[in-house]
Amino acid sequence: MAEPALMDKLVSLCKRRGFIFQSSEIYGGLGSVWDYGPLGVELKKNVKDRWWRAMVHARDDIEGLDAAILMHPRVWEASGHVAGFTDPLVDCRHCKQRFRADDPRIKGTPGEPDAQCPACGSRGTLTAPRMFNLMFKTFMGPVEEQAAVVYLRPETAQGIYVNYLNVLQASRQKVPFGIAQIGKAFRNEITPGNFIFRTREFEQMEMQFFVRPGTDAEWFERWKQWRMEWHRGLGLHPAKLRFHQHGPNELAHYARAAFDVEYEFPFGWQEIEGIHNRGDFDLGRHQEYSGKKLEYFDQAANERYLPYIVETSAGADRVTLTALVDAYREEMVENETRVVLGLHPSLAPIKAAVLPLVKKDGMPELATEVYWDLKKRFTCFYDDSGAIGRRYRRMDEAGTPFCITIDGDSTTGRTATVRHRDSMQQDRVALDQLATFVDERVRA
Repeated sequence: MAEPALMDKLVSLCKRRGFIFQSSEIYGGLGSVWDYGPLGVELKKNVKDRWWRAMVHARDDIEGLDAAILMHPRVWEASGHVAGFTDPLVDCRHCKQRFRADDPRIKGTPGEPDAQCPACGSRGTLTAPRMFNLMFKTFMGPVEEQAAVVYLRPETAQGIYVNYLNVLQASRQKVPFGIAQIGKAFRNEITPGNFIFRTREFEQMEMQFFVRPGTDAEWFERWKQWRMEWHRGLGLHPAKLRFHQHGPNELAHYARAAFDVEYEFPFGWQEIEGIHNRGDFDLGRHQEYSGKKLEYFDQAANERYLPYIVETSAGADRVTLTALVDAYREEMVENETRVVLGLHPSLAPIKAAVLPLVKKDGMPELATEVYWDLKKRFTCFYDDSGAIGRRYRRMDEAGTPFCITIDGDSTTGRTATVRHRDSMQQDRVALDQLATFVDERVRA
């Protein structure tokens, strides 16, 4: 299977099975904005739940937060986003498309006669680069005037920094400790694309870990390894995961060190999470711009200091796409192609499907009883339409790890056939043990 074809097939499956739809599709769609359908919203929620459990519930040194999307404009001045969150932009006067000035597809120098548009091929039609701020701007209050300008946040981290003292005091934590948050962010990207990999509206899973200066390098190395282990724990192929270290020319101005966790997509190796040693830049800037002391008093050492920050920042949408790409496979079974989403059971949108073999002899009634009993424990699906083999295939495409078939022996012997998605092997399980059988395997 050619790699571009893989993405085309995946996008088609996502629409057909109800994972992801083009936003506002009946109006022609909105560029690089996507809606999550019934299966997609469950998959993405499961990704976020695993992250939250690993970061907050499984640890006693990280607290949760849900900061507002709209923040005081001075926050973005302090963070450097107002002045520096820009990309060089060029326009094609012929086809009206926009590109980053450093787009490798551009031949020649934008603004000069030799420059060639990568979309329409016209020469001399590209404008000279101009700086373009990536933040979405809006207005608060009834009058659209400069004093009322606010921004849709381009990242969730700043909400953590400005609440650092509030969380520290309310939770009675001590440094080192972290604050975790999952939330929406918005960037007016010039060249978004690759399905849900780079979008203008997205969701971040960020954690900021506050440490004593001098211990930051040690904590940075720990978080690097912990985050890689988490991605491997999603069932992703280890050979398709790697670290990329930011060189001197790649490092952000605030970063002391930075590594990306990258995954090998059909369109190349791309970042799905960043781990950064941010030093004391963020708290220092907010202390300066707000006039509020943000130092931490270490009673044991009898000293005050601005904590350094080790950041882990993952995209919920990117990790969701990674799970889909990694899970997709096609295999020949009895002279036909079986399409399977081999998702880790904990990520699967539907944990089990309940299927009466035929619509008679009490099987639908018993299957309905089993379905409602299992639905109390985890997400289930009931399907009595079509041949049993076809129903299995539909569940394989949806990534459902277990199909429970109610047959003639079920009504007399109170057992059911449990079919495993990946191996297609079947087990005979007592009806009163079904919930435990599935639950143990989807929580592993």
